[in-house]
Amino acid sequence: MLYLIFPAPEHKQAAWDYRQEYFDCGETHIHGSAGISRSDDYESWLAKIIEAQTVVQPGLVTGSIYFAFAEDKIIGTIAVRHALNDSLINSGGHIGYSVRPSERRKGYGTKMLALALEKARGLGLDKVLITCDKDNIASAKTAVKNGGIMENEIAEETGNILQRYWITL
Repeated sequence: MLYLIFPAPEHKQAAWDYRQEYFDCGETHIHGSAGISRSDDYESWLAKIIEAQTVVQPGLVTGSIYFAFAEDKIIGTIAVRHALNDSLINSGGHIGYSVRPSERRKGYGTKMLALALEKARGLGLDKVLITCDKDNIASAKTAVKNGGIMENEIAEETGNILQRYWITL
């Protein structure tokens, strides 16, 4: 059974194992994790995400980060942003997530998004924006499976095409 839980001190070893798996696979960015891959230590990362639930930093919005657990293993991270700013309306959206490399293509992303949509409902949101790169077919399918309707595609300055999906809650 998959469930979302806000990170706590007792998750440190599981979180560091999760992070290491990305590094071992040559991945340096973990979406939906508020920068755990760039943190020097778990405790400062945890303090940062606790504060981010209620304190707006310049250029950011409040948000909540969750671990998706199956038994005692972190399957993924998912961020639920409480609002959108100009940057997030174009790229980023309300929800960002990652599934650990060894657990991809098992349906976890779809389940994680469904659970995050419940968290968004609890915040009083009536619709959420999900964005993904056009070549990220798995994320596009995940959004659609959870009721996402593609509004449009945006060409970024890099030439990347970003797809924007809205999900009505």
